Parts: sequence; structure tokens; C-alpha cells
Amino acid sequence: MAVKAESMAPNWELTQLLDIFPLPIRQSLVRLPNLEDMIEVVLDLGRPPEARFENDFVYLSETPVSTEDIAHVCSRLSAFGADNRAGIEQTLHRISAIRNRTGKIVGLTCRVGRAVYGTIDIILDILRSGQSICLLGRPGVGKTTMLRECARVLSEDRKRVVIVDTSNEIAGDSDIPHPGIGTARRMQVTDPALQHAVMIEAVENHMPQVVVIDEIGTAAEAEAARTIAERGVELIGTAHGQTLENLLMNPTLTDLMGGIGAVTLSDEEARRRGTRKTVLERKAPPTFDVIVEIHDRDRLAIHKNVGEVVDALLRGYQPQPEIRQRTPAGVSIVQEADTESMPHIAMASYDVPEEDREKPLMIFPYGVSRNKIERAVHNLRVNASIARKWDDADIVLTLKALERKEQPKLKQIASENIPIYAIKTNTTTQIQTCLKDVFNLPSLDNEEIALREAEEAVYQVLLNSQAIELTPQTSYVRRMQHQLAEKYRLQSRSTGLEPNRRVRIFKA
Repeated sequence: MAVKAESMAPNWELTQLLDIFPLPIRQSLVRLPNLEDMIEVVLDLGRPPEARFENDFVYLSETPVSTEDIAHVCSRLSAFGADNRAGIEQTLHRISAIRNRTGKIVGLTCRVGRAVYGTIDIILDILRSGQSICLLGRPGVGKTTMLRECARVLSEDRKRVVIVDTSNEIAGDSDIPHPGIGTARRMQVTDPALQHAVMIEAVENHMPQVVVIDEIGTAAEAEAARTIAERGVELIGTAHGQTLENLLMNPTLTDLMGGIGAVTLSDEEARRRGTRKTVLERKAPPTFDVIVEIHDRDRLAIHKNVGEVVDALLRGYQPQPEIRQRTPAGVSIVQEADTESMPHIAMASYDVPEEDREKPLMIFPYGVSRNKIERAVHNLRVNASIARKWDDADIVLTLKALERKEQPKLKQIASENIPIYAIKTNTTTQIQTCLKDVFNLPSLDNEEIALREAEEAVYQVLLNSQAIELTPQTSYVRRMQHQLAEKYRLQSRSTGLEPNRRVRIFKA
């Protein structure tokens, strides 16, 4: 049965937090006229205790905090984890410790946790669209609260939702999850350094339709998020940063935006774009479809097409996001997204009729990775998009193995006279070769094909840590492939005898 908002008792939870403090501090807190608006209580050894609010703070006593006061609070908490965080059973409160050089606790930040309902009405249409969403904002603005509400709403929509709860901040410090997450399931993380492994485990073991993750902050977690998105699982998460530009300039998390690489353009392409020959470009499709910047609890900025926004920023444009505001009368759109100022990569001048250039070729992937198709489209700079349903598609892309099995859906598609293209393996190189035939593009020379194959292999090795062997090449081409692997700090070795000698790329 879906959990109703009315079943919650926020006053009971606040009382549980007040009960952990020594009596004089608790009495001071109870007397506060705006207790319900309190964000956290801070206890630092040798200083007066503080109650903090969004834009202010008050001292709770003139008596400095003693070692006994800190010990009193710690005795009423669960054990502190490797991330120096603890909680109170069956509540959402978070207590974080500051330690001295010997490991003794000398300070506590007691954060008030609240399950606030109705916080996502402002983005409900996006949440139910099935797109992956990343929430950004300054600390304390309500990212985790909104994330928790996303999990509850999607679970009540009868979706299979799994929460990766690193510090028990989303679903509370108890083996029984807090009712604020609805019917979503929660996986706890024994060590914050293992968060990325639990993210992958959630997908492999529990078949979620949606994975919810708080505080993506390391390269391993960004890589795991990309893996989850490539498997077709909807991802709702938060990341360290206040704006999309923060993520883009963060070398650890830039992969969430598709990554940035320097590209050398041909003279003709540079003239057509009006840029220098060496430019920065997005390397791959973004992990998240939508970025939501939380300005405050009632005002958001929404970037709906992250790929195009990133491309625009790299070209020096400043795209305008959609601004939404919550008012007493409901949700209103204060500013429409300005897509006119965003540069769209023009199609290369191949044999495509002028009247068809504005309408993208709709591709329906059947057994083929959606992200790899998008990467191939980006690499070739052709005007194509992914179709969500086969009957909206201009062509269908599938694997030869599936075509040989005569799948019923493929038979139905063929009966509707929709062209079906089959590729041997599910790789970006194979998809690009197929798209070149579809768009009648000139074929690439052997060296460029070999280097693109090496780039794809490098990406897969970085993602999955599994060694990959490339197709046999001449010694000159193999040398370039070795140099490419070295550029990404990977190991490579030539194996086999001529003419079948080939490069093997692997992690050290």
C-alpha cells in the first residue's frame, strides 16, 4: 500500500533529535520560537552551543560545550561510520563528527532531517517522463529532501525503485527504511568508498527501473552512473556542484556531462563553424538527460537537453535554462528555455535533400545500445535521433544474431515496411559503419577506422576494466594505437604474428 503523507509524525521525529542533547541545551531548544525552521545544532568543544537557521544562528547557552556534553550525545546515537556520520534510529536526522588528530570527537553537527512532501510538484512532469535527472544546488538547499520525494512518488507509480543510501541520509538510520521513501527499496553502503560498487550491484541483482543515488562525487561513481544509464535504467541523483558549468569544469565529474576532449577540425569544417582548428567538444552522450539547478526551495532552473547545452557552452554561448517558480497559486514558468541562441551542429553537406535536413532520421534500437548510437551520431555529425517506439522510427537498428532468430517484433516491423539494418556486434564502430551507409557518407581510410576502433576500446577498458584486442593492423597503425592507449594511461601490447599481429589494450 502506498505511504500517505498523513502517516508521518514530524513532531515525533524532532522530539527524537531533542532527546539526544543534555538537559540545559534541550530546554533552550524547546524555548526557541522558530524551532520548526531550525536546520542544525552545532556543538564544538570549548564554545557555546549553536542552533542554526537558513540565514541566522543563535547561541543556546553561555556555558561552553564540555567533553561530557559531547559524550552524552554520542551515547544516544548509532555507531559512527567511516564517513564520520551517525544517525538516530527510525529518523532522518544526521549527526556528523569532527575529530582531533588522535581520533577523539571534539565537535558535532546535528542536522535536522525532514521528509517534506510535495517538494517535487514543480518538476513532476519531468520526473514521470522517464528521463534521468541530476539535482544540483548549494548545501542545505533541499537536494536530499527532493531526492527522497522523487523515490516515494516513483515507487507509488508502481515503478521498481532502489535507493543506494551511502550515509543513511535518504531512508534513515535503521534497517527498516523511513516511510518517507514510500515503497522504494534501500541498499545500505558499508563504506563510502564502495558506493560505486553498490550502485552496480543494485542494477545487476535487483532489476530496478529507477536507481536513486545521493552525492555522486568521485570518478568511480561517475563511471558507475554512466554504466547504469547505458543499461537503460532511469537514474535520479545529486552531484557536488551548484550549476551545470560547475560539473563541466570539474575534472572528476565531467564524465557525467559526456566528457570534454580537444578535437582538431579540417580546414573546411573550421571555416564552416567560424572557429579555430582545435576546439573543445563533448566526447560522449551525457549520463543525465536533465539537469535541475535548485536556487531555493521554490525556484529551479532546468536544462532539458543536456547534450545541446554542453555543446553550446563549449562553443562560447550562454544558453538560458527554463526557470520555474512555485507560488501560492501553483507552479509557473518564469522564463522559457532559450534554444534559439544554442548552436545546433550543422549537418555535413552529404547527399541529403535540403527539405529533409531539418527533420532528423529517427532510429529505433532493438538490442543495440542507445548511448552508443548517440555517440556514433555525434561522431559522424549526422542529423539523427533515437525513436522511443518502433512505429515512430524511420529505420530500425538491430544485431544480426537477433535477425537470424527471426524475433516476432522484427517480423512485425518488417511487415510495416520499416527498413531494418543489422550489425554484427554492439559497438560504436559498427554502428558508425552502418550509419555511413544510411547517410551515404564517404568511407574513412583504414588509419582513421583503426584509431576510432582504438578510441572505442579505450572507453570500454576505462569503463569495464576488461582487456580488449583490436583488429590486426600494420606496424605504423599499431604504433599510433599504442600512443593513444598511453595518452589515457592504459597499458597496451602487440600480440600474434604478422599479418595477424594486433594491439591488446588493458589496465595496469
